[in-house]
Amino acid sequence: MKIFNNNNNNIDKIMQAYRKQEVNKVSSKTNKLAKNDELSLSSTAKDYQFAMNAIKNVPDIRKEKVEAIKEQIRTGTYVIDAGKIAEKILTDINFDKKA
Repeated sequence: MKIFNNNNNNIDKIMQAYRKQEVNKVSSKTNKLAKNDELSLSSTAKDYQFAMNAIKNVPDIRKEKVEAIKEQIRTGTYVIDAGKIAEKILTDINFDKKA
């Protein structure tokens, strides 16, 4: 029994179709893998990011204020206002209750 017949190109046509199908499968997988990921931020997230960057740029210690207070303490002119301290404590307590 002959499988390949020089006069019969049916098997060759089938093999060509099969190879073409395999090439199409590989190229479609490659196309699917080639897609890039995309990230989009909401306007709220962008605002938050802007605020966080602004906070990072503010120094933790305001040196000019610290130096002024040190000078007042050294000269004995620094005055502690107990009323302002109590007011600030109460404001912070009310803020914590709202949060």
